[in-house]
Amino acid sequence: MLRLISSLSHSVTRFFGQGLRREVISITWPAFIELVMSTFFGMVDMIMVGRLSSAAIAAVGLTNQPFMLLLAIFAAVNVGTTTLVAWNIGAGKPNKASEVTRQIIVLNIILGILVSIIGIVLARWIVLFMGAREDTLQDATVYFQIVSAGLMFQALTMGITAALRGAGQTKLPMYYNLGSNLLNVFGNYVLIYGKLGFPRLGVSGAAISTTLSRVVACIVGLYIVYSGKAIIHIGRATRFRFDFGIIKKVMSIGIPSALEQFVIQSGLMMFARTVSGLGTIHFAAHQIGLNISGLSFSSSMAFGVASTTLVGQSLGANDKEKARRCADVVHHMALVVAIFVGILFFLLSHPLARLYNKEAEVVVLAGMVLKILALIQPGQSTQLSIAGALRGAGDTMYPLYASIFGIWIFRVFVAYVFVNVFNWGLVGAWVAFVLDQTTRALIVYFRFRSGKWLDAKGKHLKESLKKEEV
Repeated sequence: MLRLISSLSHSVTRFFGQGLRREVISITWPAFIELVMSTFFGMVDMIMVGRLSSAAIAAVGLTNQPFMLLLAIFAAVNVGTTTLVAWNIGAGKPNKASEVTRQIIVLNIILGILVSIIGIVLARWIVLFMGAREDTLQDATVYFQIVSAGLMFQALTMGITAALRGAGQTKLPMYYNLGSNLLNVFGNYVLIYGKLGFPRLGVSGAAISTTLSRVVACIVGLYIVYSGKAIIHIGRATRFRFDFGIIKKVMSIGIPSALEQFVIQSGLMMFARTVSGLGTIHFAAHQIGLNISGLSFSSSMAFGVASTTLVGQSLGANDKEKARRCADVVHHMALVVAIFVGILFFLLSHPLARLYNKEAEVVVLAGMVLKILALIQPGQSTQLSIAGALRGAGDTMYPLYASIFGIWIFRVFVAYVFVNVFNWGLVGAWVAFVLDQTTRALIVYFRFRSGKWLDAKGKHLKESLKKEEV
């Protein structure tokens, strides 16, 4: 399968020709395959849980946004890592890029342990806060605790993946993340339903499978960076000491992105609470819509990853014009894919919903959500691909501004008004979703068009390269 994917990518590359487009595609396609397939496997995961009941879907869905909020702390580390590694690779300093990665691995171990403890201890309180009811409370609590236990391994993998993407080696994360997700699907099959002699564990089985697959991905990621299989190569002979210059530089770039993630995930938690008040059936349909929306989100995010890498490496080599052209090409490619995905969502809304659940009311509501989701695609692809370019330049404040305005004005306040004051129900919540994505897209697009983002790297890059703090 991987050989087929590689063969197709070479054909596409030849079709687009030599030069910049070829470079963009070579970075983009592995990230695209990795993120889209990871989302696809996540959809399969939810479909398997959905076969148990709509309450099972709702129970797992209640945990999604709190998990993302717990992981938001790593956004500062990961965005800063990708950008700093890309700058160093562009400047011809792979050893410095490897040292950045080494620092981040140790930092993520410490942060990961702390986040895991928080998730395990506060699990019941968190799912109650999210609106868990009697039919979802027990499953949601156990699921949250089991997955929280593996957050340290997920954090480590995220840090390694961020470094490899910054180095332009997007194939390697694609391989180990695809393998991990395949393992997760197999684990779901045997543990959720009790196949091949394993006990039938239901929702708990899905949590165990998810955690074990993340442990495996972490082990493979560590092997890659410590074995010399990548540009990023961490030597084991030298004694480790924290380099607070590197950590400070990573955080100075990444903290706005961490704040952005806190703004997004806390806002989405409030959004989920608003929808959960409509009842289990509506929340199950909402969760199906969100799960399928991940397919489009991940494809747009893949273009954002490519843009961060290419812009970062171009600016590391002091080539502003190439950085601008890379961002432009990636944005146009992202728009084409998003429009195609939007058409599919509109035409296949009900068949996709029926994959998750057979209850008629759930299918009708979820199908309606997917039709609204089709309208989101151009704004979402613009927002994610251009924000990736801004992050590659170290201009991480404007994505933060966009998220504050879009999420908290529309996804929190306006959604609450539409659902609870105008009584528009689930439709109101998803109309607010459209307004949020459109607003965020406009804010980052106008920043991009101004060209000022190309100079944002100055205070970071000049200091880091001259003082060799990276």
